[in-house]
Amino acid sequence: MLAEIFEHHIIDHVYARLTVAGFSLPVTRHLLMMWLASGLLIFFIPLVFRSKSRALLPARTLIEGTAVFIRDDIVLPNLGREGAGYTPYFCTLFCFILLCNCIGLVPFGATATGNVSVTAGLALTTFALVNFAGIRQQGFFHYVKTLVPHGVPGWLYPMLFPIEILGMIAKTFALCIRLFANMVAGHFVLLALFGLIFIFGSISPVADWLITVPAAVPMALFVTLLEVLVAVLQAYIFTFLTTIFTGMAMHPH
Repeated sequence: MLAEIFEHHIIDHVYARLTVAGFSLPVTRHLLMMWLASGLLIFFIPLVFRSKSRALLPARTLIEGTAVFIRDDIVLPNLGREGAGYTPYFCTLFCFILLCNCIGLVPFGATATGNVSVTAGLALTTFALVNFAGIRQQGFFHYVKTLVPHGVPGWLYPMLFPIEILGMIAKTFALCIRLFANMVAGHFVLLALFGLIFIFGSISPVADWLITVPAAVPMALFVTLLEVLVAVLQAYIFTFLTTIFTGMAMHPH
């Protein structure tokens, strides 16, 4: 029983394979969850935001407040006014990660961001954005020159340049592992708490209902609410760190 629960929440499963021009694409549970999150971003959120229904006013207020918060409190302070054009990307990044995090809390759902391949893909988009924004803002040669701190003796450039490149890769790797580890950790804790019910229940039904259930279920509920907070917090942290790295590339001073 516990093995099935573990596999459902943690392990990715292949449902089908799409073959196009000799290229095989496995359709997995996490891929379906990402398609669901993308569909909500592309179709549902614009539909809600453009609706004139009074019943959807709280949802529209929430969407607008989130976009304004990301623009005014995350993007502009780190990228400056010239970085305002990147606001749609950061709004999309935040909402996509948040939806992927929260879908895993829904019955029969799965947390796509609990897959290291997914978080690696998100981190690589950050790596590409950082370099693109830096080159666009400063020009290619000036951007490459600013990778090494100003005022360093010329003979240190061959040594420091590879170190700075490794630093960029390390920051990307840290983004990947941070999001993956935090989303998987919550599932492990929940599985451990619910596992107490089955473990003690196999020993004695009395211990199951009188001791384990009153203790494990409230703790599992608390951890679930904590996971909701972590889902929002990790989406914010990933977006915030991406803006910081992008701002450092655009404004090396």
